[in-house]
Amino acid sequence: QVQLVESGGGLVQTGGSLRLSCAASGPILSIHAMSWYRQGPGKQRELVAGITGDGGTNYEDSVKGRFTISRDNAKNTVFLHMNRLKPEDTALYYCYADAIATPGMTIYDRWGQGTQVTVSS
Repeated sequence: QVQLVESGGGLVQTGGSLRLSCAASGPILSIHAMSWYRQGPGKQRELVAGITGDGGTNYEDSVKGRFTISRDNAKNTVFLHMNRLKPEDTALYYCYADAIATPGMTIYDRWGQGTQVTVSS
């Protein structure tokens, strides 16, 4: 059973920083792409940042220059370093993994349970 578990959320003041982590567990051989999504109050879920196995990254425009996504392939873990946080960054942040290779099959579209980030003004 492959699972994604996020950690690192919390309450922070405007301008502060947080680091989110997402660890994938189970019989994993490799993971093609890992991403962070978020869903703010009354909003749709949106892509924040993504990273491929070879390190290619992409970011939502509002977080460029403030957030950095990275991954540790050996530990099947993805991180989101968030700096200069703003109240509008307040959301439930979800980890997402695609094309998870396991012995005998590839798993697509696996989500974590989410970790709350709240930025106070």
